[in-house]
Amino acid sequence: MDKFIWAMAVFAAILALVIGGGFTALEYLKQSPYTVKQEAQDKITENTPTSQVTGKTTASESGKPPENAGTEKTAGSVSIIGVGDIMLGSNYPAAYLPDTNILKNIETVLQDADITVGNLEGTLFDEGGTPKKCADPKIYPLFRTPSSYGQYLADAGFDYLNLANDHINDFGEQGIMATAVNLEELNIKFSGIENKFETAILKKNGVKYGFVSFAASTATVKLNDYAKAKRLIAQTKEKTDIVIVMFHVRTEGRQAEQLPFSTKISHGENRGNVVEFARLAVDSGADVVFGQVPRVTRAVELYKNRFISYGSGSLAAYTATDNEGIGGIAPIFKIITDKQGKFISGTIIPITQAGDKIPKIDPEKTVIERIIYLNHSDFPNGNGLDVSPDGSITRQ
Repeated sequence: MDKFIWAMAVFAAILALVIGGGFTALEYLKQSPYTVKQEAQDKITENTPTSQVTGKTTASESGKPPENAGTEKTAGSVSIIGVGDIMLGSNYPAAYLPDTNILKNIETVLQDADITVGNLEGTLFDEGGTPKKCADPKIYPLFRTPSSYGQYLADAGFDYLNLANDHINDFGEQGIMATAVNLEELNIKFSGIENKFETAILKKNGVKYGFVSFAASTATVKLNDYAKAKRLIAQTKEKTDIVIVMFHVRTEGRQAEQLPFSTKISHGENRGNVVEFARLAVDSGADVVFGQVPRVTRAVELYKNRFISYGSGSLAAYTATDNEGIGGIAPIFKIITDKQGKFISGTIIPITQAGDKIPKIDPEKTVIERIIYLNHSDFPNGNGLDVSPDGSITRQ
């Protein structure tokens, strides 16, 4: 009889869980197919082992050493890889798509960190949406990367992707929400969309990371709304150990390499003061700041013991646009911090897309040379960091 009573009690408990869970799922299914709950996004991987979250392996686990071993982290530290724009090809208006995974050459490098983040330049879905109207599509194309290409991002080990940029709204709300659904299915965190996905949190290996991203573009969390930026960053810091802030600004060409140190107004759009914003982000609780500027790499800085990159260029841009010159080089930043986000050291792994538009390690280390030049040019009195010709980043 005792066994019978015990069994019935267990059955009742399981039934209660099923009913409770079924109600939640039912309510979710009643919503729009493009709706993703922020609460679910914040919890999806919090207590999941790293290998189950992203399938990420380190270079040693994959059996392939990284192209550049970079800075080794120590006990009590974490490694964070940050990259710039990623656009793996578009099916709109006509297909301009590679016949291969263009991240394959650098996959083991991207996997070789505790956290890997980047900027998803465009949408990730297959069809539909309301295309943005622009005067000349050749000058300003629209990006709709097929959802199947999302697996390349997961295979490369991306934990988080910034959606705050000028191409996330290329296909309106449907494009944004479909992209969010596809990233969630890949277990890749995302944020940067105003009033929908403003922050994200991920716990890995006992460390809680927070992500907040900004841009000046439609539908994004605005980088020139300082009051909101301070609030979001501070609130995220309260819940996490390390906060990573990303921002994206629209400005291209060799002249955009130099930091403006002032508010940038272009085509009637207030694109903010990126130096002021990045420092404000640190003052508000950011521990690492990665800026993105299309096809342009910019200087780096150490501010209050926190690392700031002002522009990471385009890591992968499979477009009809020429990828030669400064538009075809980009850094992979590997930053080592302590578990409170304080900068310890770093490495720049140089990338080129010249020729076939497929990113690969650059034996000429062109982007390292460029960053060294820009550091001295933009910060003649010092930026708190030394970058050596081999890409090592140390304190001055």
